[in-house]
Amino acid sequence: MYNFEFEKPSSVEDAVAALAADDAQALGGGQTLIPTLKQRLASPSKLVSLSGIAEMLGVRSEGSALVIGGGMTHADVAAQAAAYPALAEMAAHIGDPAVRNRGTIGGSLANNDPSADYPAAALASAAVIVTNAREIAADDYFQGMFDTALDEGEIITRVKFAVPQAANYQKFVQPASRFALVGVFVAKHADGVRVAVTGASEQGVFRWGEAEAALNKEFRIDALMGLKINPMNMIGDLHGTKEYRAHLVGVMTKRAVAAAV
Repeated sequence: MYNFEFEKPSSVEDAVAALAADDAQALGGGQTLIPTLKQRLASPSKLVSLSGIAEMLGVRSEGSALVIGGGMTHADVAAQAAAYPALAEMAAHIGDPAVRNRGTIGGSLANNDPSADYPAAALASAAVIVTNAREIAADDYFQGMFDTALDEGEIITRVKFAVPQAANYQKFVQPASRFALVGVFVAKHADGVRVAVTGASEQGVFRWGEAEAALNKEFRIDALMGLKINPMNMIGDLHGTKEYRAHLVGVMTKRAVAAAV
């Protein structure tokens, strides 16, 4: 590692001011950033810790939505998001206990790892990502692998999840990292079904439109029979070929629908 300044503000306003410094970097749970620093792949002049900012904590219901503070850890979400069982169950199986007790929902969404779980949950739930400056619909927020609509110095303060009528997340786990080799979050809302896929595509998290159209006609496994996803843009690596991941998308989607039903 190398020398850098460390600042732990007590409010979002102070955090935004601290991030205005040259080469300053926000630090959530540090589950991605700290290993990156150790490998000298990033060299910020200042780390601004977002942990402990009271206005970024808490879980509450707001009408038909569940609002979760951006600073909530995965373990917090698992324990406190009972109003959205599928989301709580997903959070309870992220990484290992060390990761769940340090990593945050805001950090995960800001990083937008192509194999992370929260991006699929947010996209399937028609979530709204709330920052210190604006609100961003999930459909507009995710813009590719490790790429989001966040501007420099913008902080995710909370996330509003539309709680669906039925939902489930199924993940085929990469055993070493505990990331999703392929993960599918299916959510049936009053205005339609949303199917979000993580871990599979070179473009990051995405919605599977064909599956959504089929499930809108009939929300059961049979509606998905014969549907296949094009492997062309799937990730191919030592853990699985493009074709294997494309096959897993179909398998995980069927499992998610079966569990949701």
